[in-house]
Amino acid sequence: MKIGVVGLGRMGLNIAIRLKNAGHEVIGYDPAVKSNEISCVASMQELATTARIFWLMVPSGVVDAIIASLEPYLQADDIVIDGGNSFFKDSVRRHDALAQKNINFIDCGTSGGLHGATIGFSLMIGGNRDVVEKLKPIFSAIAAPSGFAYMGPAGAGHYVKMVHNGIEYATLQAYAEGFHLLKEGTYKNLDLASVAHVWNHGSIIRSWVCELAENVLERDSDFTGVSGSIAESGTGQWTVDTAHEVNVAVPMIEKALELRAWSRKTGGNYATKMVALLRYEFGGHAVKKETQDV
Repeated sequence: MKIGVVGLGRMGLNIAIRLKNAGHEVIGYDPAVKSNEISCVASMQELATTARIFWLMVPSGVVDAIIASLEPYLQADDIVIDGGNSFFKDSVRRHDALAQKNINFIDCGTSGGLHGATIGFSLMIGGNRDVVEKLKPIFSAIAAPSGFAYMGPAGAGHYVKMVHNGIEYATLQAYAEGFHLLKEGTYKNLDLASVAHVWNHGSIIRSWVCELAENVLERDSDFTGVSGSIAESGTGQWTVDTAHEVNVAVPMIEKALELRAWSRKTGGNYATKMVALLRYEFGGHAVKKETQDV
C-alpha cells in the first residue's frame, strides 16, 4: 500500500520506517524534520498527489489544522488515520465531518513509545469496520504480534487509548511510591535495582514498567540532580473527566493526576522523580534538571 505519513517525530518516524520495512510505499511530510530514511515531500498538496491513505502522527491540538490543510486535496474514499492521542469526542466529530464528503476517518490509539520501533506498537482502532479490514496490512506492519484490534465505531480507538493512559498514570505512580518507601523506609541501603530485578522474575507485579524501573535504578538509584516535575499530555485529565460524566469512580487515576500537578508546583519528591524518569525511558519525554532538560 501507499501511505502518506504526516508528522515524523519520535513515534511518527518509527511508524513510517516499520511500514517501509514491511514493503509499503511511504511518503513523509513534516516541515520540522528532515529524514534520510523516508522519502519526503515539501507540501500537503504534493503528499496528496502521491497517496490516498494518510496517517497523522501529530499532537492533538493541531489535528484539525492538519486536516484542514489536507482536505482541499482529498478525494472521495480517501482514508485519514489519526494515530495520535486525540480526545475521542473530537475523533467522532472529525469522522462525521469527513463522512459528509465521503472521506473515511479512522482513529487509532497508538502505544509503544520509543521501543515500538523494534518490538512493534499496540494499536486500538475505531471507525468503519470495513475500512479497518482494508487497512489490516498497514496495522500488521506497525503493530507488535497480536498487537492491534478493532475496538468499535468512530472514537472507540481513542477512547480505549485514553483509558490506557489513565491506567498508565496510576501504574507509574504506584511503582514509584513503592520504591520511594523502599528507599526511605525501615531497611536502609537496599539495592533497589536488585529488588526490581527479582520482582521481574516470577513476582505478581512483574511487568514491562518494572523492567524499565530496573533500568532506571541501575543507572542511579538516587536520581541525582533530577527534578520531580512531571509533565502530562492531557489524556489523564480526559480520563478523569469522562469517568465523572458516566459516574465511574477512578480515585487512583485521579490522585495520580493531582500528584503530577503538585509535582510541577513543588518539584516533587523521589517518587515523582521516578515517574519522570520512567516516562523518559519509554517515551523519550523530557526530564527536567535544575536549569536544563535531558
